[in-house]
Amino acid sequence: MRVLHAVTLHSPSHAFGGPVRVALNLTKGLRARGHEARLLALGEGFDPWPTSVEGVPAKLFPARRILPLGFSGMTSPALLASAGRLVRDADLVHVHLARDLVTLPVALAALRAGKPLVLQTHGMVDPSEKALAKVLDAVAVRRLLRGADAVLYLTPHERAGLDAVVGAPLARAVRLVNGTPAQEERPAPSGPPRILYSARLQARKRPVDFVDAAPAVLAAHPDAHFVVAGPDEGELAAVRARIEALGLGGRFTVPGALSSAEVLTELRRAHVYVLPSVDEPFPMSVLEALAVGVPTVVTHSNGLARDIATANAGRAVAPGPTPVAEAILDLLNPTTNAQTATSARTLATTAFSMETVLDTLLDVYESATARV
Repeated sequence: MRVLHAVTLHSPSHAFGGPVRVALNLTKGLRARGHEARLLALGEGFDPWPTSVEGVPAKLFPARRILPLGFSGMTSPALLASAGRLVRDADLVHVHLARDLVTLPVALAALRAGKPLVLQTHGMVDPSEKALAKVLDAVAVRRLLRGADAVLYLTPHERAGLDAVVGAPLARAVRLVNGTPAQEERPAPSGPPRILYSARLQARKRPVDFVDAAPAVLAAHPDAHFVVAGPDEGELAAVRARIEALGLGGRFTVPGALSSAEVLTELRRAHVYVLPSVDEPFPMSVLEALAVGVPTVVTHSNGLARDIATANAGRAVAPGPTPVAEAILDLLNPTTNAQTATSARTLATTAFSMETVLDTLLDVYESATARV
């Protein structure tokens, strides 16, 4: 089967975050099972310009920022002109849908061409009172959600939001969790405690809470080291300012955006992974930490919080520096750390394995192509 996966943006800094990681994991998994999966996206920051990403054939168009709306204001006239041809060359089109000028046009092109269309929204299409969201919903989003052969959602909360956007229950909604490739078991971490945050530096992810949790941890572990990694989306200056205000420059490393290989290296060195964000649907960074076997701290509104707490793979806490610090200190206990590390790997390899996700996805594809 020839499957085209369309996502908004791919860049060396992984600025668009989880949806690209999901698209790559799925395309790689599909190719391993004998399907001709490829990636379509905007590209930014590459030199030389790639024709593949992590072994997946990719058609990347240079991004142009035409409106001051972040990712929603990016597009490519060449991509828009090519969308019809690209979707016609596929047997099925899988769009990682957002309210933007990339995925919406590609999905509409697939609908017009009569191609089997699967939409995966990653929590990015929710009820909104913003004027632009209302316009896009009226012009395109509702039509796509109603017309798609399947709409993939992560959580019941996301499903309810999609129903609200459409104004009625979706007829072809299927739950598909994010999966993560299996990782080799890491050796038990050694040396001073190393606590990692690796995600976009944006307000909702609360990287400053991570910094503010450090003094309480350092009071018990004065040799602990903290890493704040990820592309800047408005919070880097606040992170640096808070580290300086606390006088903790020697206890922190702020390396910026990391490659996939560099993230894996950091995870294998970390004693604890922390994502203090709120209303996080289903973060890939947490799944990757669990797969490596890193005990993880999340807040209760994280889509993985219940799984982590139930499996004893880490801790789910209230938002804020104090609960985060208490959870880190708990997980730094050597016995607790070893137990939760084992539970983390077990959780990742059972509930969130790529093989399980791909089995579900291929069933969805089979149903979608059967309707044509």
